Amino acid sequence: MSYDFESDLTVLEGPTGVGKTTLLELIKYGFAAGEPRLASVATEAVNDIAVDIVIGGNQYLITRSLDTAKSKNIRIVDKRTGERLPDLSVDGESSLNSFLLAKLGLPDDIKAPAQKGKSSKPGSRVTFGDIFKFVYIPQYAINRDIADSREGYYDPKRKAVFELLFKLTDPEILGMQSRVNVLNGEIDDADSHLNTILDFLRDSNTSSREDVEQSLRDAAAEQESARGELNSLREELDPVIDRQTQTYRDLLTDAERSLAEARATAQDLTRERDEIVLEEKRVRADCARLERMRDAGARLANIEFSVCPRCMQSLSNRPVEKDRCRLCLQLDPVSPERAADSYELQQLEMQLIEMNTQREATGQQLEEARRAIIDRQSLVQHLTETLETRTSQRVTPRLQAFSDASDRMATARTRLENFEAALQQWDRVEDIAAKVRGLRSEQERLKTNIATRKAALVVHKNSVFARIEEEFRRTVENLNIATVESVGFDRENYLPVINGKVFTKTLMSGGGSMTATQIAYWTSLMTVARQTDSRYPSMLIIDGPRLALNTATETCAAIYKRLFKGVSEDPGTVQFLVSDNELPDDYEGEFARIKFDYQHPTVATIRHPGEGQVDVIASADE
Repeated sequence: MSYDFESDLTVLEGPTGVGKTTLLELIKYGFAAGEPRLASVATEAVNDIAVDIVIGGNQYLITRSLDTAKSKNIRIVDKRTGERLPDLSVDGESSLNSFLLAKLGLPDDIKAPAQKGKSSKPGSRVTFGDIFKFVYIPQYAINRDIADSREGYYDPKRKAVFELLFKLTDPEILGMQSRVNVLNGEIDDADSHLNTILDFLRDSNTSSREDVEQSLRDAAAEQESARGELNSLREELDPVIDRQTQTYRDLLTDAERSLAEARATAQDLTRERDEIVLEEKRVRADCARLERMRDAGARLANIEFSVCPRCMQSLSNRPVEKDRCRLCLQLDPVSPERAADSYELQQLEMQLIEMNTQREATGQQLEEARRAIIDRQSLVQHLTETLETRTSQRVTPRLQAFSDASDRMATARTRLENFEAALQQWDRVEDIAAKVRGLRSEQERLKTNIATRKAALVVHKNSVFARIEEEFRRTVENLNIATVESVGFDRENYLPVINGKVFTKTLMSGGGSMTATQIAYWTSLMTVARQTDSRYPSMLIIDGPRLALNTATETCAAIYKRLFKGVSEDPGTVQFLVSDNELPDDYEGEFARIKFDYQHPTVATIRHPGEGQVDVIASADE
């Protein structure tokens, strides 16, 4: 089934529950403009939704499946040429959002930055769904909110879309503002890092870069002085070491190396001896096991069974062949002539004799190694004492000076490293400070550019605001809203001002005052957009104004008079699509009507269960 909205003003008329809102939410679904509120009859009985639109001077047929598995893919056909264009996705690079924004002359990467306070966020991405909030006034919001203006977090987006549609800003200005906000965060991070380093430098008693550089020079001079003193002491010590002393040192080195080798040999022999002892214990255990087996066999060989141990039958008269076991009739493995010593036992005893020989030989070698260790220890001690005697009188007096100079050099080197590290930190301070200056310079340059470009739009902005305010005031007066005494237009929030209060601060109750005010606001925007150079969409979809108006027939009639006036002033330039329960009698013939009832619901292929038998999507009281 299909519905054509060829008239400038089309009203979907019918009682609650026949599917009017379902039809409008399906249009929203077709545009992939946010999360639609789909009735079960749509998800269960509708396969696809196709929306025939004119946008950017072109006509397209957009088709989207309601099947969950296929809903991410969107088919699109150019109605002018009949060409099927490449399929689009709900999100991603080739998305319907990017396609529709491009047709409106907008890039798909616009960010809506916060313009008050010191935000460090680039802002949320503006989508076609955000623009659609200015096209579709759903039933659940018509008596409560204007484009989610009561949601504080959404304010930057709503205001950015308003400015884009009326050309009060452009993507470049928003991009620069987004960059300004990002720079706020980068500057704060750099300042925080800079302060951390400065705190560290203050704690390390380096109050300035000049102090560090001077301390670095002093430490370097101290290090060179200590190095010179060490070199001088080395030159004085070199003649002290004569040829005989050097010979003693060479002998001491050889003796120490020989001592180390003797100790290593002793360790190897000890380990080898221990291994032989363990192996000897194992062989003796095997011999004992064989002895026990032999003893057990000898003891059991003389046992003669007279009865079977299993069934207790007598074996006395049982014929048994020679060399057979009386019990199992197998060959008797016990040979009375067998030698007392088995082959295996003989082999084990031979191994024991061999291991005993090895153990004795290893013990002798170990004793020799231990004697060698004692001899070499004595030699090392003797040579050490001799060297100390020869050098104590000549070298010792200089050792303290050498030690002092070494300590001075080590201290100077440590101080030098610390000051070099501090100097690197001061280098970082200068780098970060330069970065901060660069970021601030870029930010100021952007702010100046933004201010210049905004200044060029001031005349246009003031003109648009003045027209909106005048048109809104005139429309409200014509609607004769009972609770409204004065109206205006807030030029900061782009919202109506009612009785001296901005819309979000106003509570209007009774007689559909909020609904009437919204109709006045949206139609005023449409009228001014038509009169000025703007990107504002030329279609307005309004769902359920009568639900909130109740018995306010005079206001209802005035609303429809205003809607008809909006399309009749310049036919063919704007289009209104209204869903309502009941229409004023005076205007029945002045616009197109599509009537629905319980016998003819919007999804005509599904039988309607009747009044009160369905869950409505939303109500004005929601």
